[in-house]
Amino acid sequence: MSHFGATILGCEGLTLSAVEKAFFAEARPFAFILFSRNIEAADQIRALCADLRDAVGYDSPILIDQEGGRVQRLRPPLAQEWLPPLEQIERAGENATRSMYIRSRIQAHELRGLGIDTNCAPLVDVAVAETHPFLKNRCYGFDAKQVSDIGRAVTDGLMDGGVLPVLKHIPGHGRSVVDSHLALPTVTADVDALVQDFAPFKTLNDLPLGMTAHLVYQAIDPQPATISTKMMSIIREDIGFDGLIMTDDISMEALDGDMTKRSAASIAAGCDVVLHCNGDLAEMRDVVAASGVMTDRAQQRAEAALEARQAPKSVDIEALNAELKSYLSG
Repeated sequence: MSHFGATILGCEGLTLSAVEKAFFAEARPFAFILFSRNIEAADQIRALCADLRDAVGYDSPILIDQEGGRVQRLRPPLAQEWLPPLEQIERAGENATRSMYIRSRIQAHELRGLGIDTNCAPLVDVAVAETHPFLKNRCYGFDAKQVSDIGRAVTDGLMDGGVLPVLKHIPGHGRSVVDSHLALPTVTADVDALVQDFAPFKTLNDLPLGMTAHLVYQAIDPQPATISTKMMSIIREDIGFDGLIMTDDISMEALDGDMTKRSAASIAAGCDVVLHCNGDLAEMRDVVAASGVMTDRAQQRAEAALEARQAPKSVDIEALNAELKSYLSG
């Protein structure tokens, strides 16, 4: 297999333009990601997914953010409305882990029915009291062990439903007190505290795909993790994550410089692929040019991720919904 482009890209609207098709055919991104602007109706989503895959000539992963709560691109009637993860976990109490397995198994069923086969979850950032509200109720708890256990349940639910998980935000976004979509968060905690934050990522280091955090860990490096060789070394060696690492969205305001500079710095630091989400064609051209094709090692990780995909196991969705409801009705 010739090497993929070292990118994951969005598209502009509900259908692909001829210009986008030609661009994707040439760029050969590893995968695509969908947002609300790409979503209108079930048949339209399925057609768009098929067209994206046709453009690159292979069964490309198609990603979406379907955590539930605020970060949920698919809404009724295309998918169920989900509580914020932390709220569901608190309501389910001792059944929290099982409830999150069921939730992600149902989400996988919903995604697969629309042609989408990768969900940007689990989010195993450990929350603290000061965690910024943009992230806090997306977390699975304040205790690394609980977060790890629920992260594994979410992973299993997705995989059992034929959907690849994306572990995020490596190596831990929980201490962020600003929104990295708008500015660069700096974490001042010492290394001992950071090791606690890294723990769930270490527990889940066997996942096929992971996403970086646009955060500065001051005790380790003044550069944001996404473009930090030191942080990438910690992710690979100390956390032991050997899956394919994508950047968080390269167009977020946390990073300095233009798309060319950001993309080149991410690849140089050790990210395997650059994720660019907003569908702006001019920006995507710059990202593709700066990111180039995958390294041999990145290509191996990409192929391993593709091989990790499995057919959905048979399931009774109605029974799962009833079980979930019983845990949340208290």
